[in-house]
Amino acid sequence: MFQEFRLAESTWEVNGEMVRPQDIRNTALFTIEGELDDISGSGQTRAAHDLCTGIAKQHKRHFTAEKAGHYGIFSGRRWRTAYFSRR
Repeated sequence: MFQEFRLAESTWEVNGEMVRPQDIRNTALFTIEGELDDISGSGQTRAAHDLCTGIAKQHKRHFTAEKAGHYGIFSGRRWRTAYFSRR
């Protein structure tokens, strides 16, 4: 899906139906990326905000995890001490 840009190019199909980000309406959108992510480029997850035009702005949030890499966002010591404990 991501490597072939299917979501961004509106060519992603699930159960025979095309997934159109602009048609997503009744949900919130929360994106997260690590500041030091060496796998996903900076801004890659934030791009979902531009694609999902049917979601109201007040229901969109983005978080950049400072000093975290791709895997450190949700695992390891940094996750436990800097992010999970702040819930």
